[in-house]
Amino acid sequence: MLKAGLRLLTVICLATAAGAAGAATCSNNGAGFPAWLTAFKSEAVAAGISPQTVSEALDGLSYAPDVVQKDRAQSVFAQNFLQFSDRMVAKYRLQKGAQLIKSNAKTFARIDQDYGVPAPVIVAFWGLETDFGANLGDLPTLRSLATLAYDCRRSDLFRDQLLAALTIIERGDLSAAEMKGPWAGELGQVQFLATHYRDFAVDYDGDGKRDLLHSTPDVLASAAALLVHEGWRRGEPWLTEVRVPATMDWSQSDLSIRKTVAEWQSLGVTAAPGSTLGAAGLPAALILPMGRNGPAFLGYANFDVYLQWNQSFVYSLTAAYFATRLAGAPPVSRGGKVDALTFKQVQELQRLLAERGHPVGKADGMIGSGTRAAVRAAQLELGLPPDAYPDTTLLNALKGG
Repeated sequence: MLKAGLRLLTVICLATAAGAAGAATCSNNGAGFPAWLTAFKSEAVAAGISPQTVSEALDGLSYAPDVVQKDRAQSVFAQNFLQFSDRMVAKYRLQKGAQLIKSNAKTFARIDQDYGVPAPVIVAFWGLETDFGANLGDLPTLRSLATLAYDCRRSDLFRDQLLAALTIIERGDLSAAEMKGPWAGELGQVQFLATHYRDFAVDYDGDGKRDLLHSTPDVLASAAALLVHEGWRRGEPWLTEVRVPATMDWSQSDLSIRKTVAEWQSLGVTAAPGSTLGAAGLPAALILPMGRNGPAFLGYANFDVYLQWNQSFVYSLTAAYFATRLAGAPPVSRGGKVDALTFKQVQELQRLLAERGHPVGKADGMIGSGTRAAVRAAQLELGLPPDAYPDTTLLNALKGG
């Protein structure tokens, strides 16, 4: 069973940066919730939701202190790519995913024609988000959203989500009682935010409802619709495992640096056994999720869409890799010996980088884009291979400097 936190990464990544600064002083309790709810009902009616829907959905709703506790206690997502992908791209998920592609072949053929999104891409998200619909969560969504909209940490984000949830009820897609999920209020088998459900859910089985809880065609087509909205390019690849020569200029391994496939080939980059490079003219970025000694990939324009779906780099890369496996690619190479830092060592490194003038934000133990940029800058200053992945060599150099 997936842990709830892994199904919540989208909301966390969208809102944590905005709310983290105020989280320490945010101290709403439930005392003011009834008055807030009364005011919100008026706001919802003013926004066009019928009084009947507002009453049916929100009357009697109570404050959920357990939801606030879970929001405050979000665990740090600090696993590296191989740790996370080993666990999430498990044998049973590969087998189940392949079975579902086969059993839903007609639906996927229609989706490919309508949206241009391949089955493996959709099924990988389906598997990672809810184990193909097996783990949707069981907390009352409206209670969660109302509590988080009232709470002072990220009220604007969740007020929008609550209004969107009411719209979903108003148009008859789901009833209030059907709305159950994880603590942050995502809905359905691909864990849409309520705003995404409102805007991109598709009635693909023709029953007059957009049902992302029970209708497999609606679930799959809606995922495709959201991916297209985020920029999916029909007929183009998303990720290829590659081999990189030891003579590579490691400073070129950055998502912001794009070269054509032909240019990467001229630098000695080749497809890994069992993988195929995209067309020569396609732009791509060299991705080294665990530095120069770990796995290596070329990420194309469609990989950017993964980062729109979920801004966690490790999650997005794992989802893209899972899709390549479902499409027939072999298991990823383990690479060489990766000198990975512990969680506490990463925190120490982040503090040392900040002292050196390379701010990384909070020393949270997460190797995100800010930390990677700071690591690369420090590696260049110290004459180390600038692959943007922290190791003990860099940590020791910073201690000595």
